[in-house]
Amino acid sequence: MAPALLDLAHWSTWAVCAAIKLPQLAAVLRARSARGVSVGSLLLELAGFLVFLRYQIYYGYPLQTYLEYPIIIAQDVILLLVILRFSGNMKRALLYAVTFWGGWYILTLRKWIIDLAMNLCTLISAASKLAQLRCLWQTKDSGQVSALTWSMAAYTSATRIVTTVMTTNDLAGFVRKTAKTQLRILFQPALSSTEPTGLGTAD
Repeated sequence: MAPALLDLAHWSTWAVCAAIKLPQLAAVLRARSARGVSVGSLLLELAGFLVFLRYQIYYGYPLQTYLEYPIIIAQDVILLLVILRFSGNMKRALLYAVTFWGGWYILTLRKWIIDLAMNLCTLISAASKLAQLRCLWQTKDSGQVSALTWSMAAYTSATRIVTTVMTTNDLAGFVRKTAKTQLRILFQPALSSTEPTGLGTAD
C-alpha cells in the first residue's frame, strides 16, 4: 500500500508540475499584459526553488523527490521573461540571470551556507506569497494571476509533504513544504476576492 501511495504521489506531482505554470503563462500571453502579477513574488519563488533544488542535489536525495523542480524552474524563467518583455524591462533579465547563477555557485561553497539558505526557504516562500498578495491589494485586480496555477501548486506542496515523510524524512524540507501548502491555501481566497480585468481573466 505504501509503495503504491508513494508512486501515486510522485507521478501525480510530476504530471501537475509539467503544466503548473501554463495557465499563468497563457493568461499573460493572451492579455499581453502582466497586470496583477508581482515580479518580486516571482523572483522570490524562483530563488526558493533554486535553493531547494541545490539542497536536494547537495545531500544526494533521490531524484524522484525533486524531479519536478527543474521543470518548474524552466517554466518560471519563461514566465519571468514574458513578464519583463510586456513590462518593458527586458534589460533586467541579464542582471537576474547573473545573480541567480552566482547564487547557485555560492550556495555550496560551505555546508553551513546551503543549510542556512534552506532554513530561510520558508521565509522566502512566505515573502513571495505576501508580495503577490500586496500586488493584488494595490491593484484591486487579479489581472493575469491564475487561480488554477495556485491551486495546482497547493496540491503539489501537499503531495511533497507525503513523499518527504516516506523517503528522506528531512525536517527542513518538511517544514518548508508544510508552510508552502498552508500559505497557498490561506491566500487562495484573495484571488477570488479581486475582479480580473481585460482579456486575461484568472483561471
